[in-house]
Parts: sequence; structure tokens; C-alpha cells
Amino acid sequence: MVRRHELSDAEWAVLSRFLPSSGTAGRPRADDRLVLNGIVWKLRTGSAWRDVPERYGSWQTLYTRFRRWALDGTFSRVLRQVQAEKDTAGDLDWLVSVDSTIVRAHQHATGGKRGHENGDEAGDHALGRSRGGLSTKLHLACDGRGRPLGFVLSGGNANDCTRFEAVLESIRVPRNGPGRPRTRPDHVIADKGYSSRKIRRYLQRRGITHTIPERVDQALGRLNRGSHGGRPPAFDRRIYRLRNVVERCFNRLKQWRGLATRYDKTRESYQAAVTIASILLWI
Repeated sequence: MVRRHELSDAEWAVLSRFLPSSGTAGRPRADDRLVLNGIVWKLRTGSAWRDVPERYGSWQTLYTRFRRWALDGTFSRVLRQVQAEKDTAGDLDWLVSVDSTIVRAHQHATGGKRGHENGDEAGDHALGRSRGGLSTKLHLACDGRGRPLGFVLSGGNANDCTRFEAVLESIRVPRNGPGRPRTRPDHVIADKGYSSRKIRRYLQRRGITHTIPERVDQALGRLNRGSHGGRPPAFDRRIYRLRNVVERCFNRLKQWRGLATRYDKTRESYQAAVTIASILLWI
């Protein structure tokens, strides 16, 4: 019997094909499905590791497996492989929407060592201080059906447009066969927060068409320059209405209480948590 917050048989049938083998040497490791059920239960409920029910085994085993696979990139590889299968089957819409969402950091997440990159409060752990306290910002690109293609983390005080290029470059869908991974969307949709000449030039350089509304101050500045202001950027309202898929994607991810509030001290752990939820959205 599958309990609430556990992997269904269909989900496990997909996941089991991509997990690393246990090998033959040494002590047999705990059952992968049981361990993953415990990890998923913990992330869905937002509980502490020590509070995971005993039916999933030792909480130390769950945490050790979670950290090991987070650090060696296992969860990221599984996500890429699931995306590759969907793309091969024609079930991946390359109309990509980009946006970000703020995640409040619980006090348990604020004890990590301070970092030194980008001037963040704890740069290496993607925590930033704003008026609301410490928080993390999840910058995400999703496909036309609202499933995560790639994402990056930053401090909550980071501006959306500063992570736009990193978000698009996080999209790497492997080919099931020869050839490089696909990294270029057919079209990108974003809101006014991403309206800048730098972003438009970046998309033009990569040959990516886009729908990004122009901010009022930019439109006024262009009009004030007269003929030197240039033409307004192309904007298709019909396509822009499709941007709601990224908002729905955030809504589905934040159904996981361990994602809606950040309890993880390290960037790697929270990134792995978002990756696990993304995998199950694809499946």
C-alpha cells in the first residue's frame, strides 16, 4: 500500500532506472525506494530529519544518502535524463517562461558558514538579507506545460534580471543518442522585470525570439529621444498570456512545505530538494 507522500509505483518505475547501482563490494545499502520515500516525506511535510517516521529506517541513513546524492549530482542527472526522455517522446514544449519567487528562510537555515561571493549575507548558501529577513530567491525557467527546465538560487535580495542568463544557461536537455544537449529554447517569455537592453541583446545573440513587455520608464525615455530612440521592441499579447505557466509551476513546487520555507542550511541541500520536486513534476 502506498501511503501519503510516498512514491507511486509509476514514479518508482521511472526513477529506479536512473539511480546509481549499489555495486557488489561492501555492506548492502538500504533499499533505495524506502530511502527515497523517507526523503520525499521529509521534504513534502517540512519536518526535521529526526522526525521522519521509523518505518523509513534510520534518519541518519536518509540524511546521508540525501547529502551524498546532492553533492555528487545524482539528483541533477536524474532530472536531465527524465527531461531527455520527454523530449525524445515529443512531450517537451520549448516555449520557455522565466520568473523568480522568494522563499523565506527558517531560523534553522541561517546557521551555515558565511560566504564571500556577490556580497550576499551568506553568498555560498544563497541567503540574502532584506526587510523581511533572510530569504532565498528561486530563479526558474519552465517549459510550455509548466515543468522546470532549469533553475538557479540566489540571495533573496538579488535582482531578477541579474540571474537571467544563468537561468537560461542552466537548461541542458541531453539527446538520447549522438549530439550535444539542447540548450536553446524556441521562444522565451518574461515579465517587465527582465526588460533591459542587455537581456534583449543576449537573446538576439543566441537567436532566441522573446516576448518581454517594455517598462513605462523605458518607453517614455525612448519617446523623448525621438527618432534616435529607435523602434519599440516587438510584443505579442497573445503569447504573453501563456506566461502564467511559470506561476503555476511555482504554486506546485510550493505545495512541498520543505520548499515553501527553506529549512536547509546549505545551497546544495536546498537545490537538491527543488530538483527532487522537479523530477516528480516531470514524471
